[in-house]
Amino acid sequence: MKRAMSLSSKGDALQPQFEKLDEIRMKAYVGRLRVGRGLYADVLDSKGRTRRCERGRLLFVLICAVFFLTASGFGQTYVPPPPPEQPFDYGKVILGNYSSTTGLGPVVFDHWLHRAKFTCRLCHLDIGFAMRANGTGIAASSNRQGHYCGVCHDGKRSFEGKPVFASCSDDAKGKECIRCHSLGKRGARKYNYWAFTAKLPKGFYGVDWQAAESAGKIKPVDFLEGISVKKVAIQTRQDFSIKAPLSWAHPIIFSHEKHSLWAGCGLCHPEIFPTTPIEAARNSMFLHLEGRGCGTCHGKVAFPLNNCVQCHPRESVR
Repeated sequence: MKRAMSLSSKGDALQPQFEKLDEIRMKAYVGRLRVGRGLYADVLDSKGRTRRCERGRLLFVLICAVFFLTASGFGQTYVPPPPPEQPFDYGKVILGNYSSTTGLGPVVFDHWLHRAKFTCRLCHLDIGFAMRANGTGIAASSNRQGHYCGVCHDGKRSFEGKPVFASCSDDAKGKECIRCHSLGKRGARKYNYWAFTAKLPKGFYGVDWQAAESAGKIKPVDFLEGISVKKVAIQTRQDFSIKAPLSWAHPIIFSHEKHSLWAGCGLCHPEIFPTTPIEAARNSMFLHLEGRGCGTCHGKVAFPLNNCVQCHPRESVR
C-alpha cells in the first residue's frame, strides 16, 4: 500500500513534466497535417483547436487525379490501337487539299495496290513522296509537270504491257478523273481488293506481303527509267536480335534483308534510324506508337504493331 502511494506521489510529481511534453508536441504540430487522419487531415491551430484543412482535401484530389490520369494515359499509350476492320482500308490515304476547289471529290490512294507493284523505296525516295500522309502537297499542276503521281501516270509509260493512264490531264474524261477522285463514289475504282488479293498468301491481318514476295507471287519494281539512279548493291547485314525493354517480352528479331528489299537503306537511315551501334539506338513501344522509329511504317502501311509475334517471335537468331 505504501509502495502504491509512493508510485502515485511520484506520478503526481511528474505530471507537470508530462504536460510540458504535451505542450511541446502541440506546438510542433501547429499548422501541420496530422498524418494519422490522412490527407483529409485536420489542422491544430495555435489554441489547440482542430479545424478542417481544405488544402489537405485539395491535395488528396489532385494526387488521385494525377494517379488515374497517369494510369489511364499509360494504358492508352502502350496498347497499340487496332487496325481498320477491313484490310483494304489499312494504309488508305485521302488526298483532299485542293480537290474541293475543282469540284472533284478527294483522291483515294490505296497502298495495297501500289505496294504489290512497286517498292516503298522507289516511291518515297526516288519519286519523293513524303512518309507522312498529306505531307507532299500534291496538286494537279505538279502531276501535269511529271512530278509525284505524274511520274508514272503520264499517259506514256507502260506497266506489265499496259499503258498507264495520265493523271490530271487536260484531255482526261470524267471517267478517268473518278478513278482517283473516288471518295464516296461506288464503282469508280478499277481494282477490287478481294479479287486482286485472292491468290496472295494471307497473314495475321490481310495480305502477308513478305510471304507473297518470297513465293514470287508479286515482284515489286525498284527501278524506274529516267527517275532512279543505278547503284552498286551493298552487302546486306545479317539478322540480329534486339533485347526488349520488358523482361517478359521475347527479343526483337530484325532482318536487314527483308527490310532492305522494300525500303533499301536510305529510307530508314539516317533520318528514321541514325547509324549508331545497336546498343545505343533508342527503341521502345512508346516511340513506335508515336509514329517514330518502327512506327513510321508499322501501324500505318506495314503490318500493324499489335501483331506482336511478328517482331517478338519465340525463336532467337542463332
